[in-house]
Amino acid sequence: MHVIIFIWGFTGILGKLIHLDAIVIVWYRVIIAPLFLALFFVFTKRSFKIDLKHLWKIVVVGIFVALHWLTFYYSIQLSTASLGVLCLSTTTLHVTWLEPIVMKRKFSWIEFAMGAIVIFGIYFISGDFNATERTAMYFGLSSALCAALFSVFNAKLSEDVPSTQMTFYELIVGFLFVTLFLAWQGKLDVELLKMTGSDFAWLLFLGIVCTSFAFLVMIEIVKRLGTFTASLSINLEPVYTILLAIFILNEHKLLNLNFYIGSLIIILVVVLNGVIKHYQKKKLETL
Repeated sequence: MHVIIFIWGFTGILGKLIHLDAIVIVWYRVIIAPLFLALFFVFTKRSFKIDLKHLWKIVVVGIFVALHWLTFYYSIQLSTASLGVLCLSTTTLHVTWLEPIVMKRKFSWIEFAMGAIVIFGIYFISGDFNATERTAMYFGLSSALCAALFSVFNAKLSEDVPSTQMTFYELIVGFLFVTLFLAWQGKLDVELLKMTGSDFAWLLFLGIVCTSFAFLVMIEIVKRLGTFTASLSINLEPVYTILLAIFILNEHKLLNLNFYIGSLIIILVVVLNGVIKHYQKKKLETL
């Protein structure tokens, strides 16, 4: 499981290692990933069929997936991988207010208080930011909101649609959305095919290993270890990314002490949120 989380942590680093615009990176990701999933379906003789009454929901979630990746890579390219993934770690806290609305669950004031602490952590790290870094932070926080939206809607949708088929068609929708956006910007031309050999290799790694393979393996891990263990461990993703950014991108030279103090506050709150949810669930099971 931690190998998969480590791989996901590497996706932020790829935003710096791949020398293409954020939108082009996402475009290739939503081409490569569903192609690999399609091969997986054929090889394992799985059905591509879904109930068409759920199609509009898949379209909405697929757009949120594309927006999440677009804003995430824009955030990284404007600033650092560490900042992008740190903003993304606030996804869990967006889920705490979205779930009561979408899943009809009780609102938690404890989670609301933890969200306030996270806001303080973000304010702490952004105190010395310039205009570009603040823009990167806004993109990163927008990415977290989009991630929370598609996570909660997927949780609801997975009650009726198998996870693998749901993900496959969401990626197809993401591809169509990004393609239309590129066409609207006048960038849908042969220039998209120009890249270095290393960019192509990293894009394959991003689409196949970091997206399709990681998703399929994590489904099996969740079945064996349970949702809580997996979700709590996933909170370590920003830690892995920051460590990778230090060793691969030398980002420790660009980040000050305030960043690391704020990062620690946010990560501790996110982990604490998972622990509290676990004990609340256990308490309800014993009643």
